[in-house]
Amino acid sequence: MASFDLKPEPRPKSNSLIWNVLTVVVLLGICGLAYIFLNIYLNPTTSRYNPFAPAPLPTLFETETPTITIIPLAPTWTDTPTLVPSPTRTKAPTWTPLPEMITPSATDTPTDTPTAEIPTAAGTLTVTTTSMPASATITYAASTTIHADSACTWMGVGGTVTGVDGKPLQFQTVQLGGTLSGKTINKTMLSGSAPAYGTSGFEFVLGDTPIASTQGLWIQLFDNTGTALTDKIYFDTFTDCAKNLVMVVFTKTR
Repeated sequence: MASFDLKPEPRPKSNSLIWNVLTVVVLLGICGLAYIFLNIYLNPTTSRYNPFAPAPLPTLFETETPTITIIPLAPTWTDTPTLVPSPTRTKAPTWTPLPEMITPSATDTPTDTPTAEIPTAAGTLTVTTTSMPASATITYAASTTIHADSACTWMGVGGTVTGVDGKPLQFQTVQLGGTLSGKTINKTMLSGSAPAYGTSGFEFVLGDTPIASTQGLWIQLFDNTGTALTDKIYFDTFTDCAKNLVMVVFTKTR
């Protein structure tokens, strides 16, 4: 047999140094991860390695407890009710001369005194008031003058309102009040509501039978703002069928 020279195959060159370095790196990484985990576990809020740090818990707001300080009262505080000087009540006698100062005005002619005139026997009553801006003339007529078919079965008050210029004045308030045969009368009407008497006519129906009364009823005129233009003007009524209509003509004087 031929002799063969057997030579061992060359072994690959070992890279043990690289593996050793990689092993060390892995071990260091494991230690680093363990440190970071332990740091996050122990300090989850303050750890700088925790990317999902929990929100900090709200702290309890504490305020200082106020200390009540008793403010002492001034020594004279209890005496203040006596500081009201009693001499102020004794000054009342100083007003006694005032009646003497106004007594001369009491002798003046009062401007609010109404005057009434009855010039004829026909029953015409003219009432003027110097302090009021309107006057009234009251006459008596048969109701047939306005209501032709009323005969003597009607009783009422009617009339007109005239302005300063003599023209009819509408939308003025006329009030009728007082008592008649024991019954209280209180009625209100606007001028112009009864055209049978004229453009500014008004009318109050009192009943279907003429009743006599003496100064039991009154009538008064107001403007459209509610201001009185006359005082309450009292008048009489009669059972006479020729006087069962009381005619009142208001005339503004200013």
